[in-house]
Amino acid sequence: MKNNRTFLEKLLDGAEVEWKTLDEISSIYGGLTGKGKADFENGNALYVPYKNIFNNIEVDFNNLEAVNVSDDERQYTIKYGDVLFTGSSETAEEAGMSSAVTTKTEQKIYLNSFSFGLRFNDDVELLPEFSKFLFRTLSIRKEIVKSASGVTRFNISKARFKKIKIPIPPLPVQTEIVKILDTLTVLTRELTSELTSELTLRRKQYEYYREKLLSFDSLEQLNMGGAKKKLIDVCINIFSGKNKERNDSGLYPIYGSTGIIGKTNKKEFSNEQILVARVGANAGYVHIAQGEYDVSDNTLIIQHNKNIDLKFLYHTLVNMKLNQYAKGAGQPLITAGQLKLMEINVPPLEEQQRIVSILDKFETLTNSITEGLPLAIEQSQKRYEYYRELLLSF
Repeated sequence: MKNNRTFLEKLLDGAEVEWKTLDEISSIYGGLTGKGKADFENGNALYVPYKNIFNNIEVDFNNLEAVNVSDDERQYTIKYGDVLFTGSSETAEEAGMSSAVTTKTEQKIYLNSFSFGLRFNDDVELLPEFSKFLFRTLSIRKEIVKSASGVTRFNISKARFKKIKIPIPPLPVQTEIVKILDTLTVLTRELTSELTSELTLRRKQYEYYREKLLSFDSLEQLNMGGAKKKLIDVCINIFSGKNKERNDSGLYPIYGSTGIIGKTNKKEFSNEQILVARVGANAGYVHIAQGEYDVSDNTLIIQHNKNIDLKFLYHTLVNMKLNQYAKGAGQPLITAGQLKLMEINVPPLEEQQRIVSILDKFETLTNSITEGLPLAIEQSQKRYEYYRELLLSF
């Protein structure tokens, strides 16, 4: 007789899987409170920043930041077994991203102000290494997204979050699943490393030529009529978008931190403009808005004047890697005030256009060469996610 049992059924071998709400098996604690800018300048303790949680399924202890915490403060610290979550994001789909604490430490480590921690009760048998995979599965992510609400900023409702049910298989099953997924993770990483290296090399070549073309340190180049100017001197204005209304059936796109994030029935702009992500994990990301549209309040708008070419300014800002200037206790932030005071090299308009023509060709060439590489990397990641879902679909 043919055996039609799935791999997961064979793994369970008749063992039961408990389903419990998070409220039944855990408690929630908040991040740092009562902290000002000065507390993050000369810190005496470490905390887990927002981006560390957003970018990693398990906390990266090599990527912590400093904060000042006095001995008499009552602040929560993270511990082995906790799962940390980002509390908000520009879109519901990116809210509540998880990162498990899979490293034991005696050191007091705190949590950023814009995130929260989940601590399981002592009698709950849930491996941290299992949690790091579980809370990133499509099914659990779907439930977490449902607990988020907002318009321009989506925040996790703790009341709804606590009602989420998760599966708790027997410890031997958790151990076996972790073993398989850890191995699969390594294999996936090895499979994509060569493609990623080639993609990185192509981008570095492009960045090298971009840096060369956009640097004007020699007097010879400056004597062509170029000069260093503050960004505000070549702009009409730099300000935040104001959109707070979305309509799924709207006529016009709403641009956010990294591109189009929704629709609206009211357009505010009808010209090409440079946008910069203002807050969150993508703060400092530069892109261009086109057509008729509106812009969210999480995004900065740069309205350039006639003395600078839009694409030249775009390439310049990308080359500056604005994300390095994003600061903040928890969620990274870059302000219009910061941008206005930044200095850029501004050659004559004709020279700007010559540089743009070269960089546009390089960018097109880089993208056309790398189209297959990101696709292959994405396919590899999707295969990994497919098997992860199979193993965690109880």
